[in-house]
Amino acid sequence: MSEGTTGTGAPVGAIGDTGTAAAQPAAQAPPATGSKDAPPVHEVRGWSPPSPGERLRILRRSRTVAILGASNKPSRASYFVATYLLSSSDFEVWFVNPNEREVLGRPCYPSLAELPGVPDLVDVFRRPAELGAVLDEVIAVGAPVMWMQLGLADEEVARRGQEAGVSVVMNRCLKIEHARFHGGLHFAGFDTGVISAKRGAR
Repeated sequence: MSEGTTGTGAPVGAIGDTGTAAAQPAAQAPPATGSKDAPPVHEVRGWSPPSPGERLRILRRSRTVAILGASNKPSRASYFVATYLLSSSDFEVWFVNPNEREVLGRPCYPSLAELPGVPDLVDVFRRPAELGAVLDEVIAVGAPVMWMQLGLADEEVARRGQEAGVSVVMNRCLKIEHARFHGGLHFAGFDTGVISAKRGAR
């Protein structure tokens, strides 16, 4: 999900913590079944959207997730994704934002290069115009997956990433996808009502 929607009612409209639109109060947010305003993701030369099975494999083999554009503001979608991943997944979560010193009581790093290790997956909350530069940073540190949240898609970035050996996911919410594969959401994106303390495999 972008800084536009969350699986638990985060605001719609703000992309990243350098955001381009004002966030709405969480209570007024619509259900997170996708964003009707999100750009369509078309197949492009050298890249096609990962299938559900491929997305599941990405999640299962990932151990560390870097949230790029993390925020300490509860109104931000990145905050909702972070709280979900910390409470409902086995991922080690790292936060990246040069404008934050810590998020949810954990250190926040200025860049991917300054993380304590190479993340398995980079979850991106940034302005669309910055996605090319983000890909360059992902490639430079050797991260194998660049995951763009709902509302974020760039066909040229997808093509370049694929050519560089980076698995690219666009216009998908990491929280929604994780919950969907682990019993929290129907494949259409709706809450199944299943409540469980059991942590499933990634």
